[in-house]
Amino acid sequence: MRLTIFWERMAAHFGESYADSFARDHVMSELGGRTVYGALDAGWDAKSVWHAVCGAMDVPRDRR
Repeated sequence: MRLTIFWERMAAHFGESYADSFARDHVMSELGGRTVYGALDAGWDAKSVWHAVCGAMDVPRDRR
């Protein structure tokens, strides 16, 4: 998954401004105690991060 698609999906689910806030501030156990930005900076691929967000935040199947 390209990062542009990842950010489009984040914005579609959380809204444009909250997606960035969530990605910066929400520490997720599914990401090894990292934020979305932290996981991406640590080398996690966007698809794995998106799947972690989907599982943690109950993203509907049709948006996964």
